[in-house]
Amino acid sequence: MPALDNPKEYQQIFHWAETQKDGSIPSFRTRKNDPYEYQAGFNNIFESEAVPGTIPQGQNSPRNVRFGLYAEQMTATAFVAPRHLNKKAWLYRARPAVAHQGFTNLPDNKDTESCFLPLNPRVHVSPTQLAWLPFEIPKDGDVDFVSGLKTIAGSGDPTLREGLAVHSFLCNKSMEKRATVNSDGDYLIVAQEGNLDIQTEFGMLYVQPGEICVIQRGQRFKVNVEGPTRGYILEIWGSNFQLPELGPLGANGLANGRDFLYPVAKYTIEATHWEIIYKLGGKFFKSTQNHSPFDVVAWHGNYVPYKYDLTKFVNVGSISVDHIDPSIFCVLTAPSRDPSAPLADFLIFSPRWDVASHTYRPPYYHRNAASELMGLIYGEYAGRSDSFQPGGVSFECGFVPHGVAYEEFKAASAVPPPEMRISEGAIAFMMESSRPFTITEWAWKSEKKHEHEPKMWDNLVDHFSTHKEEVDEILSKGLKKVGLDGK
Repeated sequence: MPALDNPKEYQQIFHWAETQKDGSIPSFRTRKNDPYEYQAGFNNIFESEAVPGTIPQGQNSPRNVRFGLYAEQMTATAFVAPRHLNKKAWLYRARPAVAHQGFTNLPDNKDTESCFLPLNPRVHVSPTQLAWLPFEIPKDGDVDFVSGLKTIAGSGDPTLREGLAVHSFLCNKSMEKRATVNSDGDYLIVAQEGNLDIQTEFGMLYVQPGEICVIQRGQRFKVNVEGPTRGYILEIWGSNFQLPELGPLGANGLANGRDFLYPVAKYTIEATHWEIIYKLGGKFFKSTQNHSPFDVVAWHGNYVPYKYDLTKFVNVGSISVDHIDPSIFCVLTAPSRDPSAPLADFLIFSPRWDVASHTYRPPYYHRNAASELMGLIYGEYAGRSDSFQPGGVSFECGFVPHGVAYEEFKAASAVPPPEMRISEGAIAFMMESSRPFTITEWAWKSEKKHEHEPKMWDNLVDHFSTHKEEVDEILSKGLKKVGLDGK
């Protein structure tokens, strides 16, 4: 499938209101150039059969599965986890995953990192507001999804079962007879340039710029690309992504559960050599086998990879005055052990109306407890204090002050703004965490790194001092009222 060249096409590619010649509304759930079928509904219990009649009825593991298949369960939570948190899947396959030829260590990838504790000399702590221009996609040599992983920042360690990492992937080649599995945690993958044709044990996912997918811990997959490809990954350890609670919003809005799409069973049977790349504790290992890892004929369960089109996000905001906190832009959240602070939130900033009256419209000056790492998928985004390009990154750690330069403040304060559309033709995202981030050696020494120039805030004018006489008069009257003027 060819990628779309015009970023605005991504926003316009799917219209619920678009009608056919007969006046009907199209029934497809995906973009028109997506070649695959899907099942819909966040965290549902699904079942799918590539060959009808494969899944056993009334039990999961009969003495003989139809067609001589093997029953294999993937258990993602403690056996006794509460039902609403319990995650598992049953797979019916030609050969079970245990049929492999052992593991071998792979050399350390110096561009990836998993231990973000400050005692690690390969990570850096800094309060400076940092940014990176778009990372270059390799032009020379063949680099696939696994080989093109580069870690930018993170917190914690996967062996502690709580933490996260942010990666970029830069590749130009499909994975050939090669699959990968993350035994540390879940990947939230953001396509930025180029389409991702992802084969999983559960079926196919086609992920385009403006879409995301989540491939969970222990699920094997391979990524086919159609040319130069770049994107971002939010990896979480010890948690799973959930839809944020809606509270007073009610039952609808933000990312609606019905818009999350899950694959249908599709299998490959072949007696050929395959490599499986495992990530465990941030280290990489390889196993080999003489059969396809994607030989699942049928499956059922709720532990399944999925995708979501960010252009379907239902924005909400103030229709009176002031800004609502940016939590209203949350697509997915991953809880932490602290019930008041998530491990990670994935937020987006997409086309919407800005209508608040008597309100300073740009992002207000802010100091925030969260670490914030932003990226731009396509278009232009005006909410950063510095140049911000598609494929780039901007980072601010907790409680570091941020906001716009004086020129923008002055313009926004001078006259009442009209009701207006903002972020038109653009999608930016934020990966936010209650945890402090450290920066990897790869990102720290990257030639793409630059710092937000503090001089841009030097001319923020002290207007208060120009009102000294007025203030002194007000204070003097106040003192007289309470008898503290000495007279």
